[in-house]
Amino acid sequence: MNINEMVPALEAVLFSGGEPTSIVQLSKALESEPEDIEKAAELLKKRLIDSGSGIQLLRLDNAYQLATRKEYEEQIKTAFDMRRRAPLSQAALEVLAVIAYNQPVTKSFVEQVRGVDCSGVISTLVEKNLIEECGRLELPGRPLLYGTTKNFLRCFSVSSLSELPKLPGKENETAVDLGEQLMVSEVAEMEPLEVEE
Repeated sequence: MNINEMVPALEAVLFSGGEPTSIVQLSKALESEPEDIEKAAELLKKRLIDSGSGIQLLRLDNAYQLATRKEYEEQIKTAFDMRRRAPLSQAALEVLAVIAYNQPVTKSFVEQVRGVDCSGVISTLVEKNLIEECGRLELPGRPLLYGTTKNFLRCFSVSSLSELPKLPGKENETAVDLGEQLMVSEVAEMEPLEVEE
């Protein structure tokens, strides 16, 4: 299958899935090399833009997903009678920043950086599918480790964590040392998509 034939097949698979689909899965489904999937995805993305489609192709780390364009949010909410979405609180944005820049991390790490209990905020972020449990630390008590999800990438309109703003004074790093104060103002200003309560 050449690249031009692959584009509509890729579109059909992504449309049917409705969720982010990994490049590995797409390679198997289309019996193609990952590099060819990436070329077909770029071509599909360009075709959607050039045609003025209400659909866009998102790259989320090592996966792709079809999604509606943000400018049609009001029409979609009206059509499907969607409830009002609430923006994330400052505390939630701070916890997300700590996790995004340091993942995988434990709840106690987040609490040590912020200086307050974060149990409720972490539970809320898990419910909103912005963070997830991603293993356990090999220490007594085996505390849970948390990391961001593909939904986090989608909501903040980035395709990978490397696109997050650099921390002030840490231009060449994307993590902070445990003893340092975390500055989250840049992440807070990224204006995430609103997420449902």
